[in-house]
Amino acid sequence: MIERLLDIKRKFNSVLDLGSGPGHLSKMLEPYMTQKVVLLDSSEKLLKRDPDSEFEVEVERIHADEERLLEVVPKNSQEAILSCMSLHWVNDLPGILVQIKEALQPDGVFLGALLGGDTLFELRTSLQLAEAEREGGISPHVSPMTDSRDMSNLMGRAGFTLLTVDVDEVKVNYPSMWELMDDLRDMGESNAVVGRRHIIHRDTLTAAAAIYQAMHQNEDGSVPATFQVIYVIGWKPAPSQPKALERGTGQTNLKEVL
Repeated sequence: MIERLLDIKRKFNSVLDLGSGPGHLSKMLEPYMTQKVVLLDSSEKLLKRDPDSEFEVEVERIHADEERLLEVVPKNSQEAILSCMSLHWVNDLPGILVQIKEALQPDGVFLGALLGGDTLFELRTSLQLAEAEREGGISPHVSPMTDSRDMSNLMGRAGFTLLTVDVDEVKVNYPSMWELMDDLRDMGESNAVVGRRHIIHRDTLTAAAAIYQAMHQNEDGSVPATFQVIYVIGWKPAPSQPKALERGTGQTNLKEVL
């Protein structure tokens, strides 16, 4: 995220960190990038967890629901909005993208990173196979996530221009499925689907661990967990932005060039 922000050769007066948590991302912002950062998160406890943390720039904290952004942030007020690893938790992704665009000033930029649809596919398929075998049906045990193509469409529908969407995959190796599930629980990345089945029997989990090992085991006996990260950049339209010429206005025939 910070590398992508550095590609934008502009110093901001203020940056809004949406779904900031305690501010892990914003701690990396330097004075030559922005004068101030505003941390906004729906969890007051998480937002104020590290009050003595050192930031390189001025910090303001706002406790508010990210999905009601425009209730606390005026339209056309933000130069830049960042969101790192929080958008895959929202209920209305199209709606919050529209709000982000509306909160930006003309020619303001949004940079986001969220987990994509192939995240934890090894765990998802192993649990589904085990549950179908042991319990005669399946239920979601990994939160639903979008994919890069959908994200590009959603950004366009929200009204962003000059879109950039790219994907990175990170594979983390664990001794077994059990350590992976413990890690997800500690990260606060467990299943958050409303109406989900809260109980999964121990023998089903044991079967899932065996399936995981059989289908995905590395040569050293560990098992991989894939985390797909979707990065997006979009700009709020402004008259000063470059625009494509209208069709038919070109002066050079492509056939002559080729």
